[in-house]
Amino acid sequence: MHLSVLITRICIRSFHLTRSIMSARARVQILPSSKTLFDEPLQMKVEGLIPKQSVELRAKLTDDKGVVFKSSAVYCADTSGTVDLGTSSSLSGSYTGVEPMGLFWSMAPETPHSRLIKRDTSSPFLVNIEVADTTDLGHTLGNATVERRFMVEGARRVPVKFGRVRGTLFFPPGPGPFPGVLDLYTLGGGLTEVRGSLLANKGFVVLCLAFYRYDDLPKTVTHFDLEYFEEALTFLRSLPEVKGPGVGLISISKSGDLALAIASLLPDVSATVWINGCNAATVFPLHCKDRIFPAVAVDISKIRINGFGLIEIKDVVTDPMAEVNKASLIPIEKANGKFLFVASEDDRNWNSYLFAEQATKRLKDHGKDNFEVVKYPKAGHFLEVPYMPFYPSGIHAAVGQVVSFGGNAKVHADAHVDLWRRIQRFFHKHLNSNSHKAKL
Repeated sequence: MHLSVLITRICIRSFHLTRSIMSARARVQILPSSKTLFDEPLQMKVEGLIPKQSVELRAKLTDDKGVVFKSSAVYCADTSGTVDLGTSSSLSGSYTGVEPMGLFWSMAPETPHSRLIKRDTSSPFLVNIEVADTTDLGHTLGNATVERRFMVEGARRVPVKFGRVRGTLFFPPGPGPFPGVLDLYTLGGGLTEVRGSLLANKGFVVLCLAFYRYDDLPKTVTHFDLEYFEEALTFLRSLPEVKGPGVGLISISKSGDLALAIASLLPDVSATVWINGCNAATVFPLHCKDRIFPAVAVDISKIRINGFGLIEIKDVVTDPMAEVNKASLIPIEKANGKFLFVASEDDRNWNSYLFAEQATKRLKDHGKDNFEVVKYPKAGHFLEVPYMPFYPSGIHAAVGQVVSFGGNAKVHADAHVDLWRRIQRFFHKHLNSNSHKAKL
């Protein structure tokens, strides 16, 4: 072998060995702690890199259904060999720009069209963070594990099986009494605890209520009975830890019309959060004693296929104000409590923006001003808690196929953070809580 070639190879090996030795000092620093609540932001730094070194940060977690969620971003270390996610800009990957929590909200499932599932919020998600050298075949330079918890120290999670009522109760630390909130999730049955457990940390007793396809509840339904929700409210208000007389409701999607009906037709509901719902009964009829609200009419000829090959059903639910749907409209003017209407302008599930406008107009027409409206341009249907991975498409419970839910990932992530603060303020204000001073 020619001497110059041998020298070159030795130099290259020495260079890579030197880089590996230097890079082995890379440290992943997570503040304020590697154990934080799911809805809390983190500060993340990587130190001990080579100045101007190109690295890829990767995040990975496995949800309770075994679906793997991943994200990644490429950064260039500064002259001190540091990448600070609070000030450094991602050059490429799952997101770009300065995004301190980008590795979390930009996670995408390896199984397409999956939503992040957490069945039991008494245990945390474990998020693995890895730092790799982009110029060295992905050689790992450092790593860390982040615990994303759902319950503060001293909070309690109690499964509920009382009469017909099924669900999970979350209690904040301390004796209370605290304001009570009934958490209603979307179509498809089962039970979702994430939002309720995190809301309880802010000083509320929260009952996450199952409707069907959970425990010994019916596997399928043909209609919803308002008396079931009345039982749930009565149970919630009866708890010694719950401060009365009024309670709150929080809903999303299909449960939006249920929340409007509960607030309008049942007593002692002081504050209702309606997120991308409808102002009329949808999918299934709603029974209220001798009155039946039929499901609003649908027009399947309005189904479209978008540029990504996904079904879009935004216009399938017909105008609730049309004559054919008048019996489906919820009489929200009868409500004595306050409303927070939240509408995403890029909701592709249905026209929640229109439904919110119609609901507020109905209230105005009856001389009422007991509402607030928040609109999020370019956000999609599933507005959740902060840093929840974006869910732009999935299997729709009523359609049985994958549909588009709309939204832009970055805008949607920002909406999560903003809405979460608004929800807390709204409930603390209208449920008259002085027992918890949350930093909002």
